[in-house]
Amino acid sequence: MEPDVSVETSAMIRIAIIPIGKIPHQTLRDYYSMFLHHHTIPLSSISSFYTEEQKSPFTNQPWETGSLRFKFILGGEPPSPWEDFQSNRKILAVIGVCHCPLSPDLDSVIEEFDGVCKGYASARVTRCFGFFPCDSQLEDGGKKGENLRLFPPADRQTQEMHLQTMLQEIAASLLMEFEKYVFQAESAGTILKTPLDSQASLSSEEVIKAKKRRLGRAQKTIGDYCLLAGSPVDANAHYSTALELARLTADYFWYAGALEGSVCALLIDQLGLKDPSLEDEVRYRYSSVILHYKKSFIPENAQRVSPLSFELEANLKLARYLCRRELAKEVVDLLTSAADGAKSLIDATDRLILYVEIARLFGTLGYQRKAAFFSRQVAQLYLQQDNKLAAISALQVLSMTTKAYRVQSRASISNNSHTNEVGSSHADSGKMHHQSVVSLFESQWSTLQMVVLREILLSAVRAGDPLAAWSAAARLLRSYYPQITPAGQNGLARALANSSEMLPSGIRCSDPALPFVRLYSFPLHPSQMDIIKCNPAREDWWAGSAPSGPFIYTPFSKGEPNDSSKQDLIWIVGEPVHILVELANPCGFNLRVDSIYLSVHSGNFDPFPISLDLPPNSSKVITLSGIPTSVGPVTIPGCTVHCFGVITEHLFRDVDNLLHGAAQGLVLSDPFRCCGSPKLKNVSVPNISVVPPLPLLVSHVVGGDGAIVLYEGEIREIHISLANAGTVPVDQAHISLSGKNQDSVLSISYETLKSMLPLKPGAEVILPVTLKAWKLGLVDLDNASGSMGRQLKDSSSPSLLIHYAGPLTDCEDPPKESAVAPGRRLVVPLNMCVLQGLSFVKARLLSMEIPAHVGENLPKPVYLENSASKEAIGSETKMDGLVKIDPFRGSWGLRFLELELSNPTDLVFEISVSVQLDSTEDKLSNGQDATEYGYPKTRIDRDFSARVLIPLEHFKLPILDGSFFMKDFKPDGAVGSRNSSFSEKSAKAELKASINNLISRIKVRWQSGRTSSGELNIKDAIQAALKTSAMDVLLPDPLTFGFRLVRDNLSQESGDSRPKGSVSAHDMTPMEIVVRNNTKEMIRMSLNITCRDVAGENCVEGTKATVLWSGVLNGIAIDAPPLQESKHSFSLYFLVPGEYSLVAAALIEDATDLLRARAKTNSPDEPIFCRGPPFHVRVIGTA
Repeated sequence: MEPDVSVETSAMIRIAIIPIGKIPHQTLRDYYSMFLHHHTIPLSSISSFYTEEQKSPFTNQPWETGSLRFKFILGGEPPSPWEDFQSNRKILAVIGVCHCPLSPDLDSVIEEFDGVCKGYASARVTRCFGFFPCDSQLEDGGKKGENLRLFPPADRQTQEMHLQTMLQEIAASLLMEFEKYVFQAESAGTILKTPLDSQASLSSEEVIKAKKRRLGRAQKTIGDYCLLAGSPVDANAHYSTALELARLTADYFWYAGALEGSVCALLIDQLGLKDPSLEDEVRYRYSSVILHYKKSFIPENAQRVSPLSFELEANLKLARYLCRRELAKEVVDLLTSAADGAKSLIDATDRLILYVEIARLFGTLGYQRKAAFFSRQVAQLYLQQDNKLAAISALQVLSMTTKAYRVQSRASISNNSHTNEVGSSHADSGKMHHQSVVSLFESQWSTLQMVVLREILLSAVRAGDPLAAWSAAARLLRSYYPQITPAGQNGLARALANSSEMLPSGIRCSDPALPFVRLYSFPLHPSQMDIIKCNPAREDWWAGSAPSGPFIYTPFSKGEPNDSSKQDLIWIVGEPVHILVELANPCGFNLRVDSIYLSVHSGNFDPFPISLDLPPNSSKVITLSGIPTSVGPVTIPGCTVHCFGVITEHLFRDVDNLLHGAAQGLVLSDPFRCCGSPKLKNVSVPNISVVPPLPLLVSHVVGGDGAIVLYEGEIREIHISLANAGTVPVDQAHISLSGKNQDSVLSISYETLKSMLPLKPGAEVILPVTLKAWKLGLVDLDNASGSMGRQLKDSSSPSLLIHYAGPLTDCEDPPKESAVAPGRRLVVPLNMCVLQGLSFVKARLLSMEIPAHVGENLPKPVYLENSASKEAIGSETKMDGLVKIDPFRGSWGLRFLELELSNPTDLVFEISVSVQLDSTEDKLSNGQDATEYGYPKTRIDRDFSARVLIPLEHFKLPILDGSFFMKDFKPDGAVGSRNSSFSEKSAKAELKASINNLISRIKVRWQSGRTSSGELNIKDAIQAALKTSAMDVLLPDPLTFGFRLVRDNLSQESGDSRPKGSVSAHDMTPMEIVVRNNTKEMIRMSLNITCRDVAGENCVEGTKATVLWSGVLNGIAIDAPPLQESKHSFSLYFLVPGEYSLVAAALIEDATDLLRARAKTNSPDEPIFCRGPPFHVRVIGTA
């Protein structure tokens, strides 16, 4: 049998291409490829070389449309014993190919060529082509004979044109030789024999039968040469004669051959026509051909020679002619019939060729599995031959079957997959392609796949191809480890090691072995997460740049394409990055990974390799790192692994597909689950882009980065160190706050940072920050009560946000957004652990009366005398001033705010109360030029309580205004109601502001140790205590009373030894009472003055009176003008020395609604009585 047979094979002229002299293999291939371009020579192109010596036997030669068909055979082939039966099997021309630069002696070339031609007795034309001859060879070439043809040096196109001319000359020579042969065969005739009838021991009957058949066989041979000469009409005429003679002589074998020739002539004659009737005719004739080949079978010759190969060839020719999808069933039947006949073939080579052709035809139909099956039959026939060349052929054939069995090497599909990857979008890259799904489904065909890979491994070892052997062992071990015993796994590991020993160091293979590598996660450093976009065109260049981690994508962004399901990750040039991958070794041997590192195809990333050992049936998560080296996108498809002596690339996508198939039950096993690894969510590789180097601020708290333990209200200054660890200076920086309790950060020394800009690489700046601990809530108190040292949640602490960037582009010429280098955001958490400090037990208002001494002048408060022009005031005067507050009264019923504090901690606290007083007599809300006065400190030991008194009389308003009581008396009318409502709101707002101002003036501070100090938040306590008494505390009485002594100038001599503010007994002492009207209306009153002793008895009236008086003390009628003082003089004469108290009281006549509202009475007939505080008088006796 012969390979690549078809119906048109009978019309092809075989020409042997023989290398002559020394010629490189690749050069010979190049010359041979030039011949292949001229396999068809039109008859119209050879007319200039054709000479008709006598009338041509090819009377119907189609000179305009016909052609000669060449089949070039490189290296030639041995003569076939069936040459007489099929003339197209003969080598009818021999062409020698000589590379003249390596064969300078043309004589030896011609001699060698002549010797070669002697081996081809059937050759009608011989030519020797010499390429690239030198000048001397060109001169001598014409003298060496007509068979030598030299091709002058030229380009390939010129060489091919020259070659085409030479082949046209050869075609003309062959045509003339065919005419000679036909004339000779018709006149003399020859004995045509085949192996079926060429035995020497022929009987006389067989000889007689052969002589009768000679004429029919001669006609068949003439028809063959007519076909070769390109004259199908002449050939068909001779074939018709041969068919008739062969039928008469029962020469079935030659009958079938002539019938085959007639089919070929029919197709050549109607070349290019697609006629169903023609197809039916071919099918019908070939059915007859196959039938007559079967009839020619002789059982007694079956062991020696058989026409079975021609019968099978006829099946293949018809199948190739009908080979298309519409006639697939008929073609499969023909090929199946041919495959059944292969068992009866005597020659193993014929069986090999038959399987090759069947496999090719099945492949043409698209039946890849059937083609792969017969290809394996071919490989097994090769493997039966114990030689290297056969093993190489087997390896090549098996490699072609791997695609059908889905065990192909990744190298064979790399081009297709690369095309798919380039054409696919980001959204599709995370999905499985249809081919992958089919591959996973067909992986259940595992037993046959393992057999194919074992055959490839065996043939590769025999062929001495260690890389192919390593690839086959790797695919076998990686894909089918669950079905391989531990001993088999160890055997494959040894095969991998043995193959690697024969390979050069550092060689790469496209097929990975072990371990399995999958992407675990992208651990993100804070420096990667807090990358922001900069807008140099704005003053607040950081505005709108709040980062969402390292990923710029947000699902709420508009205008994004639908396929942007991947997130974007930004890396910085020169800053190391880390990626977590998980390795799995599901086999029963220890796996040594010499090196593994990230595989980056973009060329702008330097990975760092690591080595490790994986015990049997184990998995391990490792960190792979590297440094981006230049700006641009980065693609990380997988990892590069150096294991078993070979470098391979492990793609994350392949493992993802494998795990997806395992989850759906399409593949045998999940290698990670086999090793005890938990199920991991699929992690996709984000779109990574590298930006230029950026500054990198690193922060830490001076003194330690632990939690800052503060007690409630404690104020402390900490220092934060900021160092530039990058390679670019920090040119821009902005500090802001985020998180909860932002008001706990009292101050940030931003100017300190600003003064250090630009902060060069390696430079450091210390940033002072003042903190104040917040007040714990109820939940926080419960948490803190369990363990005093336990920190609270970090979510309660504020954080510093530092937006910073390197040099920004000039705002006048802003570049595109993509060209602006991004900035960064540093988050400095202020880990404040607030512990419970002093706690409030309760707060309440206290009232007490402290009598003032009657002096020559009314007491003045300290805050009226704090001018720089006046002398300093001593602490005693200050304390007096703090108690005697009101400028128009000496003393009265004071009100104190009592705070009861508890110390549940292990520390000792000192409490100090300070009050801010105004320097003016205006309302406290003015808040200008305030002076702060402190009270003595109060010590609270651990587990003890203490009470702190805070005087509230400092905050009396100087005027009693009716606006505070608008709600109590509303005028009639709609307009009045509207005005009343407005006034009421204004009054309430003023009252609220006054209360808040009062609270803000009182400070309760604590100190513990040398450095720990703070301030208590008493706002809530004061508001709760003043909830029902705010009016009494803030509003003054309508009338205030004061007493003073009236002395003449003579009594104020320096010789007076009486204590200051005292009076003498038995001496008339002039006094006066001062009554101030604190309202804006005239008050008419009836004033009474009473003097009492230490027992509280009236000393002026009664039979036991001890004080005499001069003037009026009772029923004094006074009309007090608004906001002014009224005076009344009188004199007292004290009979008994001692301590006395003067008390003034007034009955207000015709009280207004304002006075009734202040007195909290609703009855218009109820009298309004106003009493002043007692004034102390010290009476001393005379000597």
